[in-house]
Amino acid sequence: MTEQTDWEELRQRRMAEPGAEEAYEAARLAFELGHAVRELREGLGWSQSQLARAAGMTQSAVARFEAGGTVPTLVVLERLARALDMRLDVRFSPLADAA
Repeated sequence: MTEQTDWEELRQRRMAEPGAEEAYEAARLAFELGHAVRELREGLGWSQSQLARAAGMTQSAVARFEAGGTVPTLVVLERLARALDMRLDVRFSPLADAA
């Protein structure tokens, strides 16, 4: 018989693996960027195809990006920003507020 593992145990084991935290953080960032682009696109009333044309991409690439399925390059982010009539700002922020 196999031993059952609850979700938290599995998560702790996986997060203890080398590179897991970095991969999780990259996935979080990709998801947040995709969500932001989708909100901007929908705010303009555009379809994914319209954004893709404006950014010189394919509709499927926009769909993957919005779903958080890709970690984009700065070139792709800049293309999307220009297509959405936005300026791309890349910055570093402190992890914690100074006491």
